[in-house]
Amino acid sequence: MTQVRGPARRIELFDELVALLLADGFAHLTLDDLAARLRCSKRTLYGLAGSKEQLVRAVVVHFFRGATERVEAAVGSVVEPTAQVGTYLRAVADELAPASAAFFDDVAAFPPAAEVYERNTRAAALRVQQLVDAGVADGVFRAVHTGFVGDVVSAVMVRIQQRRVAAEAGLPDAQAYAALSDLLLHGLTRTSEP
Repeated sequence: MTQVRGPARRIELFDELVALLLADGFAHLTLDDLAARLRCSKRTLYGLAGSKEQLVRAVVVHFFRGATERVEAAVGSVVEPTAQVGTYLRAVADELAPASAAFFDDVAAFPPAAEVYERNTRAAALRVQQLVDAGVADGVFRAVHTGFVGDVVSAVMVRIQQRRVAAEAGLPDAQAYAALSDLLLHGLTRTSEP
């Protein structure tokens, strides 16, 4: 690992921590484990957060902040409403794909991290509703009650976040978001009248 000082080093460490926690989860790891795996000192980790719990929460925030930026960048490059909704949900699925079941299980079991995931899930559901609103207004989607669509999307996203879809439907989070995209788009797209 290169020695980088200041803000760039912080970002580098958070990126490495995100990769590590996504792959392995975190409940079983101590600060000593994290320091050894990142080849840094515990003091360096304490420079990022005052405890393992605070560090985990900060890493989860860092992960979702970066994921949100990348998802919005993907949607920003698309104009057509159907493509925007599909791109948004596929981009969410792509961002979650590297995360292991251990990571999601640990997040669900750790209230400070679960709260971050829940907050991001609510924001994502609201964003999907905004995209659907725009598609209905443009006449691309049939006239649906977008508040209801948003509520349904939110409910499914919360079930994904709470690991209920993984447990009951056998779909990992990333695949569940991809399936939600397919279901939502086929239910909204106008069909030819006979």
